[in-house]
Amino acid sequence: MSTRYLVVGGGMTGDAAVKAIRRADPEGQVTLVSQEPQAPYKRPPLSKGLWKGESADRVGLGTDATGAKLILGRRAVSLGLEGASVRLDDDSVVPYDYLLLATGARARTLPPLVGLAGVVPYRTWEDYEHVRERAREGAHVAVIGGGFIGSEMAAALRSNGAEVTMIFPEPSIGGGRFPVSIATLVDADYAARGVTVRAGRTVQSARQDGSGVVLELDDGAEVAADLVIVGVGAVPNQELAQEAGLRTDNGILVDASLRAANGEGSLDNVFAAGDVASFEWPALGRRLRIEHEDNAYGMGAAAGRYMAAAASAGGTASTAGQTQGGAASSGPYAHLPFFYSDLFDNGYEAVGLLDPRLEVVEDWRVPGKEGVVYYLEDGLVRGVLLWNTWGQVDAARDLIEAQQRLSQADLMGRLPTDD
Repeated sequence: MSTRYLVVGGGMTGDAAVKAIRRADPEGQVTLVSQEPQAPYKRPPLSKGLWKGESADRVGLGTDATGAKLILGRRAVSLGLEGASVRLDDDSVVPYDYLLLATGARARTLPPLVGLAGVVPYRTWEDYEHVRERAREGAHVAVIGGGFIGSEMAAALRSNGAEVTMIFPEPSIGGGRFPVSIATLVDADYAARGVTVRAGRTVQSARQDGSGVVLELDDGAEVAADLVIVGVGAVPNQELAQEAGLRTDNGILVDASLRAANGEGSLDNVFAAGDVASFEWPALGRRLRIEHEDNAYGMGAAAGRYMAAAASAGGTASTAGQTQGGAASSGPYAHLPFFYSDLFDNGYEAVGLLDPRLEVVEDWRVPGKEGVVYYLEDGLVRGVLLWNTWGQVDAARDLIEAQQRLSQADLMGRLPTDD
């Protein structure tokens, strides 16, 4: 079997790419390969909406309605660039004209916990179903990690009646992105809601205890749990690309048209996008992998447009941006994505880098409750955190992309803190 467009990866990025291809090229054969047995679905509800009563029926993305061929429950094991084909784990081979690597990332594991029953590095629909079954009201769940997944899952589980202990090495929940003012109030809020917060601690060893797990921390304390959720970041699934000779460095390196490259330069028919792609973000002054929903959708859709434009142009992706007509892209990829999170009754939207090691400027409408936090580097705004503040994402993005050197006085009142 052969396909015009092959998308390897069945997440939100792959879905967005398939839909963009289909809009630009209604007739071209599109094939999507996913290691997961489910058709593409929304991932954020796994730690957000599904724990607040959102119906599981609304999680699917409807990729099959595009007419694309979906090959589910199959893993791509090798990529032949010269032969333009991908071999799957059942030894079948899928030749392609244009390839998108949207292989995403996998949850990072902790060596002391590998192989223990009741430990879930949390990321997939299968993980959600397992945790939902085990984390019944009154169950004791240990959540390792104080970042995005750890903080969201701790709030979700506690809100559903579980006893929750959070364990993480940073001094505060969200310590790697919040200023001290916000981190302090988040810690206090979690504690007030019954979450046991073990900040500044790491897991040194673990042992099975029946169906549960006992964790030994670096201070000698033990935490017994019915279930352990590991939320300590993700590792890009770059091995397929790496073994094929594509350039990787904490992700697949892509250019401004999302083309992957080998030692000779960017390829005209191989693209990468989403969690696995490392992109040079001009507005942030650095190359990064971004693992958020808006990036998955935006970069996936852009990759689909580039692929369709390259096909329309006769196979030259480098001229895709100039192609006229419905398949055309709109030039170099430039969308700076936003991200968001809910932490019990607090919530935020943000754009760019949230790194408290940068210069931090806080502009509060209601101190500690509602305001805007700016993260600056040499006077340039690199990130904006909208704490319990809504409707300002576009303005925040414009501010970062403007690349103007600003002082603290310049930023006071610059973004309204109400709709």
